[in-house]
Amino acid sequence: MSSSLDALSTPHRLAMKAALREAEMAFEEGEVPVGAVVMRGTQVVGRGHNMVERLQDPTAHAELLALTAACSTLGTKVLEGCTLYVTLEPCPMCAGAIVWSRIDRLVFGAFDEKAGAASTLYNIPQDPRLNHRVEIVSGVEAERSADLLRAFFARRRVEAASGDGGPVDG
Repeated sequence: MSSSLDALSTPHRLAMKAALREAEMAFEEGEVPVGAVVMRGTQVVGRGHNMVERLQDPTAHAELLALTAACSTLGTKVLEGCTLYVTLEPCPMCAGAIVWSRIDRLVFGAFDEKAGAASTLYNIPQDPRLNHRVEIVSGVEAERSADLLRAFFARRRVEAASGDGGPVDG
């Protein structure tokens, strides 16, 4: 049920570029640069980027915001026939929401060695004990996604060292 980078088609790369634009917005807003879009066919039905700091809400992850927007756009709580594109492998919270939304496919960029729950630490979207399994395509625009995260945390370390920033994590 997993696909490798070799099996990717141009539509995955194009949709991931839209998710990367969302991640870049998060970066500019001082948020951890993760972006997500939900596609139904060739149409973007939901988009989001991390807004944890802005909203002071630990659940304001890109994936959850994009899923919520897609549900609102489509007028449903079930996102069958949709694909979620996200620049970073989802955490356990987001991976659970992906399963509950019944999304068909998850396409992500960079792997998350600290909290990845779609292959690295866990594989929640494909856990056979759950009522829905999600196809996963990993590594799409992985280097660009990882570069954005590295740049963000390097900037945070510089700001923290100069006394301009908050806590440094990542």
